[in-house]
Amino acid sequence: MKSLDLVDVATKFKNVSVVSLPDGENQKSLETLQRVHDVCGEVKLGRDGLIVGLGGGATTDLAGFAAATWLRGVEWKAIPTTVAGMVDAAIGGKTGINTRHGKNLVGSFYSPSGVIVDVRFLETLSTRDINAGLAEVVKCGFIVDPSILSDLEKSLHVTAALIHKAVSVKAKVVSADFKESYGREVLNYGHTLGHAIEKNEKYALRHGEAVSIGMVFAAELSGLVSGLKPKIIDQHRDILTSLDLPITYRTTEFDSLLKLMSGDKKVQKGKLRFVTLKGLGRTSRAENVPLRHLTKAYERISS
Repeated sequence: MKSLDLVDVATKFKNVSVVSLPDGENQKSLETLQRVHDVCGEVKLGRDGLIVGLGGGATTDLAGFAAATWLRGVEWKAIPTTVAGMVDAAIGGKTGINTRHGKNLVGSFYSPSGVIVDVRFLETLSTRDINAGLAEVVKCGFIVDPSILSDLEKSLHVTAALIHKAVSVKAKVVSADFKESYGREVLNYGHTLGHAIEKNEKYALRHGEAVSIGMVFAAELSGLVSGLKPKIIDQHRDILTSLDLPITYRTTEFDSLLKLMSGDKKVQKGKLRFVTLKGLGRTSRAENVPLRHLTKAYERISS
């Protein structure tokens, strides 16, 4: 597929301005948000205007938050160009930016008026980016639809059908609990430790790579507190390893990660909360987990 030249696209339409953003999580900052707002002001974007987020998950996160906060809310659309963007970030209405204290701590629930998914965009991605995105697909398989895992165990090729299955999982969960009062939390499987690792690595790791490690940790923790069978814990390692995703992290970083996890959005009343598994497609919650269990689970993913 021929890559898109956004400046060229913009010249074909009237009243269109293009804002080029930094790569990855670096764009999800107050400074970049201010730059987008400045452009909105310069072009006098009104309540009948439209903001379009074209890019990966970080881009749609930022575009959605810019739309939610400009004039207290203008229409926006998402055109995700990565696997992670298609199956996760662009679906569900979560928008936001990062701060020095953690990931996605400033944001809002603000749904796009439309999400346009074209798998031909994936032809421009590296294998690393595709596999990192597939971590979110794997997550959907473990928490809701095990047929996704069967599909990936047969073929690692990304198809429109596979994307559709993962999107369907998230759409179903979000439609039942838009603002994450409880049910939507299952989508955070592997993310509590994953977000801490991202922050610890200063976002040098892809989101899916960090979540991959986080899922193996969550599986080990599930074995300790939710009775998850070793066979399913091993299945985590097997399928993620087949995608060349990391499943271990440095032994020496546990204390740092514990401190970072304490600042996670899912902490309530000072208690760490984790999504765990009781079996394939059967989730649970664990809070106020004893330190000995956290330590033991981490030891099993340490390198």
